Amino acid sequence: MMNLITWLLRIAVFVVLAVFASRNSQPVTLQYYLDRSIEIPFSVALLIFFALGALITALFVRCRCNSSE
Repeated sequence: MMNLITWLLRIAVFVVLAVFASRNSQPVTLQYYLDRSIEIPFSVALLIFFALGALITALFVRCRCNSSE
């Protein structure tokens, strides 16, 4: 039963994120140094920065756990 609830929750989150991504597909321009820029959809930019934040957090947590042993 718990497995079914978990899958239903995953499907609900996926649907919400898919709708969010489809409604926020306007292009945004990310500016870099030396007049370089890239134009990507807003939802892709959010996904990239969320993934980078999660990766950095996971690295810091892992380093902190390893140093306390």
